[in-house]
Amino acid sequence: QVQLVESGGGLVQPGGSLRVSCAASGFSLDGYTIAWFRQAPGKEREGVSCIGKNDRSTYYLDSVKGRFTISRDDAKNTVYLQMNSLKPDDTGVYYCYANVNSRDYWGQGTQVTVSS
Repeated sequence: QVQLVESGGGLVQPGGSLRVSCAASGFSLDGYTIAWFRQAPGKEREGVSCIGKNDRSTYYLDSVKGRFTISRDDAKNTVYLQMNSLKPDDTGVYYCYANVNSRDYWGQGTQVTVSS
């Protein structure tokens, strides 16, 4: 059974850092592109970052470039999103996503709140 489980969210002050994790089970992450999305209250879900399966190419939303870093540890079957210099606009629920065998899978999300 394919599952994605996020963790690591929390409350952080502006300028602070957090690392969120996406642990996969039921499939091996190394065969798939994995993405992070976020959804702020009253807004649509948006793609934040993704990491490719083979060449490990990465993509970042313009507003997070230079501040966020996506990485993967295939041995732990986990993808990470390191978030630095956090801003209040980064507040939202962060979701992990994978398309496995033509089906979309989402984690339950982890809340990130940036506030003083």
